Amino acid sequence: MLIGSLFLVNTLLEQWFDPRYAQAESNRKLIELSMAVDSLEQEVQKKQHFITSFQQVVRGDSITDNEQFYIDNSGDRVVNASPERRNEISNVDSQFRQEFEEDGVELLTVNANSASSQLDELFFFTPITGIISSSYNPKQGHYGVDIVSKKNEPIKSVADGTVILASWTQDAGYVITVQHRSNVISVYKHNSSLLKKSGDFINAGDVIAIIGNTGELTSGPHLHFELWYNGNPVDPEEFVSF
Repeated sequence: MLIGSLFLVNTLLEQWFDPRYAQAESNRKLIELSMAVDSLEQEVQKKQHFITSFQQVVRGDSITDNEQFYIDNSGDRVVNASPERRNEISNVDSQFRQEFEEDGVELLTVNANSASSQLDELFFFTPITGIISSSYNPKQGHYGVDIVSKKNEPIKSVADGTVILASWTQDAGYVITVQHRSNVISVYKHNSSLLKKSGDFINAGDVIAIIGNTGELTSGPHLHFELWYNGNPVDPEEFVSF
């Protein structure tokens, strides 16, 4: 009986009678939790960096000298590049800008047209009902549509997503931008007020702002709405009913 008891204590009944088992199990769970927290922290940092970078692009902010960076071959962001490396990046960037300015509009149009079949599979909620006063025209730098509607009309999200920008800009006034699935981004400009903040998860049809007339590039109360797919603007009228 003694031998049998010792066998059971060290095998089947170990978790109840052996204090070392409980300590080892606690250590194992602690390590797993620590690894999970580290992974979540890295994902939060990546998301925060993406949101910050997108906000800088939308606002037109430039990167200061102490924030110079480049992307290495592995795709990582490397901060504080050497002056020689910065000059090399600057030359490549200037060449790219020149090539893009020569045929940038045509490139955006081709990419947007190729995305039509994929975006047709998605359903977009109507952000606001009204009259379109200015249509999509990338050749004139107008990458969205202007919708005139009633005063204090609520603006709704066209799909589920996460708010990546909710801020004020000099040109567009109060702007809110939402990241959706399938690399789709919707932009809402010239609002009188914003009802969501960066990081908020929203559902399709949720009210996110109130129509307004804020910013320098506006001539009356309206919503300037843009739809982007894989970094390229597309004509919202092809996918959303206003």
